[in-house]
Amino acid sequence: MIQIRQLKLKIDHSEEELKNKICRILNIPADELRSYTISRQSLDARKKPELYYIYTVDAKVNMEKKILRKIKNKDVLKSDYKPYAYPVSGEEQMNERPVVIGCGPAGMFCSLMLAELGYRPILLERGGAVEERIQDVEEFWETGVLNPDSNVQFGEGGAGTFSDGKLNTLVKDTAGRNRKVLEVFAKHGAPEDILYMSKPHIGTDVLTCVVRNMRQKIKELGGEVRFHSHVTDVIADDSGLKGLEIRNEKTGGRELLKTQTAVFAIGHSARDTFDMLYARGLDMEAKAFAVGVRVEHLQAEIDLSQYGRDRRDILPAASYKLTANLENGRSVYTFCMCPGGYVVDASSEEGYLAVNGMSYRDRAGKNANSAVIVTVRPEDYPDEGPLSGIAFQRMLERKAYIAGKGKIPVQLFGDFCDKRVSGGLGKIQPSVKGRFCLADVRGIFPEEIAQSIEQGMISFDRKLHGFAGKDAVLSGVESRSSSPVRILRDETMQSSIPGIYPCGEGAGYAGGITSAAMDGIKTAEAIVKRYRPFDKTGNILINF
Repeated sequence: MIQIRQLKLKIDHSEEELKNKICRILNIPADELRSYTISRQSLDARKKPELYYIYTVDAKVNMEKKILRKIKNKDVLKSDYKPYAYPVSGEEQMNERPVVIGCGPAGMFCSLMLAELGYRPILLERGGAVEERIQDVEEFWETGVLNPDSNVQFGEGGAGTFSDGKLNTLVKDTAGRNRKVLEVFAKHGAPEDILYMSKPHIGTDVLTCVVRNMRQKIKELGGEVRFHSHVTDVIADDSGLKGLEIRNEKTGGRELLKTQTAVFAIGHSARDTFDMLYARGLDMEAKAFAVGVRVEHLQAEIDLSQYGRDRRDILPAASYKLTANLENGRSVYTFCMCPGGYVVDASSEEGYLAVNGMSYRDRAGKNANSAVIVTVRPEDYPDEGPLSGIAFQRMLERKAYIAGKGKIPVQLFGDFCDKRVSGGLGKIQPSVKGRFCLADVRGIFPEEIAQSIEQGMISFDRKLHGFAGKDAVLSGVESRSSSPVRILRDETMQSSIPGIYPCGEGAGYAGGITSAAMDGIKTAEAIVKRYRPFDKTGNILINF
């Protein structure tokens, strides 16, 4: 194939115009273009309101070598696309089936790959199937009654299921795992445009269907998926892992599952599991992460600022990404920006409150929202030790719960700066999934963090006019931006207890859906390279 880069067309171009431009660049008649695929599409708004799409296209043509010899254009070259290559299986015998704990992107992709290669994994999830989980989350948003094991954080699909389904990542990838993740999502029901958009997203409504389809595929390939199965202990000796203690969250029953291979893809909110693993001697450390607020603006105003015009139904809801380095040494940045989205109550513990953002596929909501978060480091945490970041999160989430009396606390930015509770809302009416009330959001934070949020917003306003408007709506607390813990692992991807494979965002090795999925694939590769496919009857279950 021939790759064409920097192919530029106006945003309202037709498919025929794209095809014709490919032929003009290659200097070939239309009948010599056998097919083409878009590898990348990005929006060029440097001359707004005149907007263009920039494409990278892979074209199949007759006489490829002859065309490449004739064309002297640095943006026309032989395609270097290489599909993801599965690893060769190792020779060591598995005594029991591998177990994957956590049904988020890391756990699902690890399980899917193991299933595809004949390892018959057992996937355990403390929450419910996505269909059941949706009902639990909707009930919580309506009534405030929380199910600690089935909520925005826990359940099939992981925390990313109730987000925007954003699939962009900054992880450098030479092995093709990033592309593999996108292809798997598309194969299981995600829109095909995720394969080429510069900022791909699925949307919460579509992502739930994709997750269900991936579960079915794992089962079809010989894997097993068990919901309401909470791993409460690990059984190990000096040689490594021997089994897992599991509690059924529906019945309360306990059982021991024998295994020597367990992938802990537990997500960033499994605090009780972190406690258990630390008590069992796994080496781990506190790490930096970021905390802050959700900010809402009118989507129409974001569109106007970013595009220099309204969308006219031919452009997607505009997004942004903003960063600032402050004089106090902290970084402030926007995170998980949700065009046309909603702020959601993402709490997972009684008496504590956290928020997140989400969008549906159409991104048709009236408001844009994103996290405005400030970096925090282990020296900021009130306690010491590997789990001190969790104690810091809980401190903020407890203050948020108290400030809102169990509802999401909301404050206008102008009042945040003036240190007073808002007396009412302005032109922006919050788009919130869950209950909210006007409260003292600033008071949730240590003053240096609050000042950093304020200064960051003002800095962002110089790049995106209106960002620091007095009517901008702040909600707190955004505390689950990434894991505050890293479970250490060696070059074989194993922890200090052999047989335990820390994986994904919760273990401190990812920061979003795509990077977590890629780490799940990477962990599966480590298992595959060591063992040959599982060929026995199954694992031994012992009821307590």
